[in-house]
Amino acid sequence: MAEVHLSKIVKRYGSLEVVHGIDLEVKHNEFVVLVGPSGCGKSTTLRMIAGLEEISDGELRIGDRVVNALPPRSRNISMVFQSYALYPHMTVRENLGFGLKIAGMSPEEITPRVDEASAILGLEKFMDRLPANLSGGQRQRVAMGRAIVRHPDVFLFDEPLSNLDAKLRGQMRVEIKKLHQRVKTTVIYVTHDQVEAMTLADRIVIMRDGHVEQVGTPTDVFENPVNTFVAGFIGSPPMNQLEGMIEQENGDVVARVGGGVAVPLPEDIAPKVRAGQKVVIGFRPDAFAPKGHSLHPEDRSVELDLPVEISEPLGTETIIYTQIGGKEVQAKMLDPRPLKDGEALTFTLDVERLHVFDGESGKSLRA
Repeated sequence: MAEVHLSKIVKRYGSLEVVHGIDLEVKHNEFVVLVGPSGCGKSTTLRMIAGLEEISDGELRIGDRVVNALPPRSRNISMVFQSYALYPHMTVRENLGFGLKIAGMSPEEITPRVDEASAILGLEKFMDRLPANLSGGQRQRVAMGRAIVRHPDVFLFDEPLSNLDAKLRGQMRVEIKKLHQRVKTTVIYVTHDQVEAMTLADRIVIMRDGHVEQVGTPTDVFENPVNTFVAGFIGSPPMNQLEGMIEQENGDVVARVGGGVAVPLPEDIAPKVRAGQKVVIGFRPDAFAPKGHSLHPEDRSVELDLPVEISEPLGTETIIYTQIGGKEVQAKMLDPRPLKDGEALTFTLDVERLHVFDGESGKSLRA
């Protein structure tokens, strides 16, 4: 069983601590994605799992072995890097088999493994080419094939798609998903791209400044962010966030946000706040739509008359930029029609789909 357990993992460079006591359990055959902005510690954490960085404190187990002191070659892991790291003077076939050759395997053992990996990744017709004669996506498939042939307990991916263009990234996401379904082994994947994280992961680990902010399924972290950081990081377009103050208005609890707009609170949130409390009101663009152009009921909503600043037609939907109290917000218009900049629209804000965060700590008040 290729489970990976991180218990209070710390990384220091001299007196500077960059990873602060991470606890994480990755289950056998699970696809876990570490995601966060640059400098959050995700790649450092992956490199500690791989044995490429020394663990300053804590315990790392792969399966039933504590591997803190083991070199990378003894951990039965394979790592796919951003840079592909292919040998330029070797053919695809030679690149795929080289690690096994160095490990002392015979040609009779190496050939079926190389053939298996090439079949999985559709590389059969490229086997005699040098890396210079391959596209970026083909090179990345060779890098993955070199990992597959080792039959590792754990695959580690360090931002493997960041060198590819947008279309090829989308294609390679599908390839990696198919690879996981076929090979059925544990995967830990690092990216700064939350779209990659949402589309690939069984569970997402969202990191910031060397800490884990939230761990959950893509649906859970999208629908139930634990704080304003996760709310703003996960989702494309990102969640709108407006600062406000809790008030009593005609016996109801409301948040007064920019421009004096009174926003009623979801029924489960109203009892948890007090008058004068600073809050952040969050709402996804699909909870804020021109009237008649939303997927959701509009029976408990706030109506706002606002001008279109910019619109981005995307075929079946249009993203609209406007402002509430001087703060830019985005709306999603389904079944769209052509819009003009400056055109006035009536928008509906779905009250029951609001997120409310404490204005001081940033923590969700739904917890």
